[in-house]
Amino acid sequence: MSQPPYQPPYPGEPGPEGGYQPPAAPGSYPPPPGQGSYPPPPPGQGQGSYPPPGSYPPPADQGQGQYGAPQYGAPPPAKKKSSALKIVLIVVGVVAMLCIAGGVITFFAAKDKVEEVVDAAKITVVEPTTLGGREKATDAALQSSIDGLDGEMSRIPGSTGSVGAIYGDVQKQDIVMVAAASSISGSAQSRFDEFTQGLGQGGIKVDAMTDTDPGPLGGIAKCGDSSTAGVPMAVCVWSDNGSVGMIAMMFKQRADLEKEFVTMRGEIEKKA
Repeated sequence: MSQPPYQPPYPGEPGPEGGYQPPAAPGSYPPPPGQGSYPPPPPGQGQGSYPPPGSYPPPADQGQGQYGAPQYGAPPPAKKKSSALKIVLIVVGVVAMLCIAGGVITFFAAKDKVEEVVDAAKITVVEPTTLGGREKATDAALQSSIDGLDGEMSRIPGSTGSVGAIYGDVQKQDIVMVAAASSISGSAQSRFDEFTQGLGQGGIKVDAMTDTDPGPLGGIAKCGDSSTAGVPMAVCVWSDNGSVGMIAMMFKQRADLEKEFVTMRGEIEKKA
């Protein structure tokens, strides 16, 4: 005779061997029939795709700092210098260094007549606020590149004043550089010769420098074309009984500078 299948006793009832089954812990219930476990994940999905109980995946990185830190946008990148400014800085730096290295001025101690010395004492040079309608360049790097030039011009024997400045708009490629000094030493010709020789020794070669109109201030004035660091540059040099100076116009030709030379010189050189 067959036996009925074994049925587990209810909690608290004696087992088949007479043993007592302890009651289930309070609050626990046997799983419903057929729902004792969750089905396994579909093929191809491992168990590791679910976080363990009590944990949560970190939020996606959104480029923000830790909670509590001020959330501000990243600072804008430093403004890059334009290619035109870089070129001008190179040219100005080269011209200034060549003038200084060439020792632009080592005048012959030629003696002037008494009236020429008196006339020279009435001449001075100034740094105008604008030059030929151009504002003085305010870029700190440009100013720094020509600081030494003003100091070098002040070393001219008998110097009573000096100018080293740059004017214009870099982006428009309209740049004018000035180097000048007033002096009661030497003659107009000696100043001119020594200045131009100093430029040549420093490496600034001015081609076909020929006479140009000096304007009402008189003296000697010549202009020519040059090139520095691959940039075309017109150069005019003047000298009279009481001053010597150079005006260099970048990105331009001699004819362009000659049109403005007399006006710009008159804004730099003054007679009492």
